[in-house]
Amino acid sequence: MNAQRPGLGIALIILMASCFASMDSTIRYLGAFLPVLLILWARYSVQALVMAAWLGWRAARQGSLAGLRAAHPRFQLVRGLLLLATSAMSFYGVQAMPVAEFSAINMLTPVIVTLLAATLLHEHVSPLRWALVVGGFAGALIVIRPGSGTFGWAVLFPLAGACFYASFQVLTAKLASLEDPYTTHFYTGLTGALLLSLLLALGPVEVMAPLRAAPPWQWGLLLGIGALGTVGHLLLILALGLAPTGVLMPFVYVQIAVAAAIGWLAFDHVPDGYAWLGMAVVSASGASSAWLNVRQRTRPATVTADTIAD
Repeated sequence: MNAQRPGLGIALIILMASCFASMDSTIRYLGAFLPVLLILWARYSVQALVMAAWLGWRAARQGSLAGLRAAHPRFQLVRGLLLLATSAMSFYGVQAMPVAEFSAINMLTPVIVTLLAATLLHEHVSPLRWALVVGGFAGALIVIRPGSGTFGWAVLFPLAGACFYASFQVLTAKLASLEDPYTTHFYTGLTGALLLSLLLALGPVEVMAPLRAAPPWQWGLLLGIGALGTVGHLLLILALGLAPTGVLMPFVYVQIAVAAAIGWLAFDHVPDGYAWLGMAVVSASGASSAWLNVRQRTRPATVTADTIAD
């Protein structure tokens, strides 16, 4: 069982959010040149190869293959499928709408996670922290303004992704205390890589021609997407092993601000006044939650890993 270190867990979540915002923006750009399914395949193949190499090196040093064996293979399979479904919604969704707005709609995830954490994982979530999560959600709603018809059917991508991702995060919280995080990360990448390889082999998407025609910078972006996804989800695994889910989730909202900044620099897309107002509400909610975490450092930590391991 990992010791509870909420400060470090929050820092890892902020880094994770920055990785995902950067990855989504790169996917949006590269999707104009290469098939999205091919980009998705590259993202998971890089993760599987990197983690296989790491685990192989570690096994050689330790003289044991234990890190390559999953203690709970069914959990690993379900987790991999949930993340693959989430990624598919993201990879296709960012082709249909700006990344910042997509990220804002996807911020339904922390609300769903908090609900699942309280009901399924039996984590204690204080009324004030519930209020801060709801405040962050309200800020996201100001950004997207439901019912305005701005994005049309495209909103189905982040909405479905939020549901998949919430389930993924809750399962990750359980696996964080049951499995070696490196082992978990390897099997997540392997699940996605194998399934997508099968889809590419049997599906109608042409693979070799776009790859042969791709210049070096497109290959570099493909590898970069895989690296950002690999690092981002490893940070998530480690963070969920250091702090309760309800403490970490408000800080996922940082992804909106990072996505907005990248959208301005890379795509010349500037959110309007309502979007900035919503982001301010989100930021205030996250800052208030951080203040609560600092104030509670002098109190005995609430350990939730035992419950998660049940």
